[in-house]
Amino acid sequence: MSRLPLVLATLACCLAAGSAAAATTPIQGVRTPSANISCLDLPGPAHALHCELRSATYAGALQRHCAAVAGLDWHGFELGPDAKARVTCSGGILYSPDTQRPVYRTLAYGRTWRHGGFTCSSARTGLTCRDGHGHGLFLSRESWRAW
Repeated sequence: MSRLPLVLATLACCLAAGSAAAATTPIQGVRTPSANISCLDLPGPAHALHCELRSATYAGALQRHCAAVAGLDWHGFELGPDAKARVTCSGGILYSPDTQRPVYRTLAYGRTWRHGGFTCSSARTGLTCRDGHGHGLFLSRESWRAW
């Protein structure tokens, strides 16, 4: 019995899986050289720059705030295209992993990233992001500020 049909079927499955993975839409993002801070430019009707931190001294306080106010987890910060940045309380991932995939660019200290109306500048002291209307967000391991 020939193994050719089995080999062809396996190859077809692999090609289909590869093209399905390739069909995901990239979501542009940026991260600091330490990889502690990362931000994604989330597309769609609620277009926003969503930033998360792996480690922050204030994480516990913001987690308690989100649990008390919304019964959800603290997920970071969000800066809209024309609104003051805010704390993000969420119950899960803020994009669709089936159709979207984050693509992060590491932003060297002293460099600036621009995408979708947002500008982020990386420094050893933290990451500062702004929208086109003067609103902004500063993030570091030790502190944060929204305006």
